[in-house]
Amino acid sequence: QVQLVESGGGLVQAGGSLRLSCAAPGRIFTIYAMGWYRQAPGNQRELVAIITSGGRTTKYADSVKGRFTISRDNAKNTVYLQMNSLKVEDTAVYYCNIKTLPEQWGQGTQVTVSS
Repeated sequence: QVQLVESGGGLVQAGGSLRLSCAAPGRIFTIYAMGWYRQAPGNQRELVAIITSGGRTTKYADSVKGRFTISRDNAKNTVYLQMNSLKVEDTAVYYCNIKTLPEQWGQGTQVTVSS
């Protein structure tokens, strides 16, 4: 069982920015791809962004392309999600995910964007 610890959520006005962080145990962090997902009330959990183990390849949901950036610092065992130009519809609980088998999840951090 991997313990993923997310931080950085909060309340922000539309157009603002937040940076989420997710720390994972060092022994496995550098081996696996990692991702950020989100779930808004009444909706299914959806992919936001994924980054490969070495950080060279990323993938984004169409809804966040050009606004969000996923990155990782393997020396700090941390993956980040920089969120700019936030919209009200970005409001959700954001979850960190590590692509172990089976994949594992953090506890989630709330992001609320007000108009």
